[in-house]
Amino acid sequence: MAEFKWFGHNCFRIRAREATVITDPVDRSTGYAMPKQTADVVTISHDHKGHSNLSAIKPQYQVITEPGEYEMHDVFVTGIRTYHDDKHGTDRGYNTVYLIEVEGLVICHLGDLGHSLTEEQAEAMNNVDVLLVPAGGGDVLSVNQAAEVVGQLEPKIVIPMQYATSHGDKGLGQLDAFSKALGVEVPMAEEKYVLKQSDLSEAMRMVVLSPDNEGTKR
Repeated sequence: MAEFKWFGHNCFRIRAREATVITDPVDRSTGYAMPKQTADVVTISHDHKGHSNLSAIKPQYQVITEPGEYEMHDVFVTGIRTYHDDKHGTDRGYNTVYLIEVEGLVICHLGDLGHSLTEEQAEAMNNVDVLLVPAGGGDVLSVNQAAEVVGQLEPKIVIPMQYATSHGDKGLGQLDAFSKALGVEVPMAEEKYVLKQSDLSEAMRMVVLSPDNEGTKR
């Protein structure tokens, strides 16, 4: 089984039998402060301050920062080139979407995706079980675009990230608009989420995580 913990913004810790993976390590500029973490693999979607705080990770990890296919600690990771804007990166540069395969699950972290997916990109991201998607608008996907990407990828589990909470990202939209665009109710937030492949069903489910508050700037 895989355990998901959210540290705010785009930063998740995914613990699995094979390894521990951390995505886009967060820094205080977002309003969140992640306690020091241990990881085997770290993925960085783009080199912006709020997504690349490697000082928060204890040494002896391997880091992935660009597209390609990787196998580390029995974890398969595929990085897919996308953009941080809808102008092929001319405004805000590149973004890498990661497919992370652990425990028989395919987890897709969209990073700061700034555009709807092309057919080719969506095809490269097929068979997604868990989608980690920015849900608060701002300089990434709009709320409606985020819902469109969910429709393109048809994941079993949707976990929103990068939206306004009482602790951080206060300039972004809250979760209500995204849930309305998806046509689902906002579920009660969980401190962590544990998932086994056998738990998946055909019906899509949204899971909301509370950001880890330890060390968070108040």
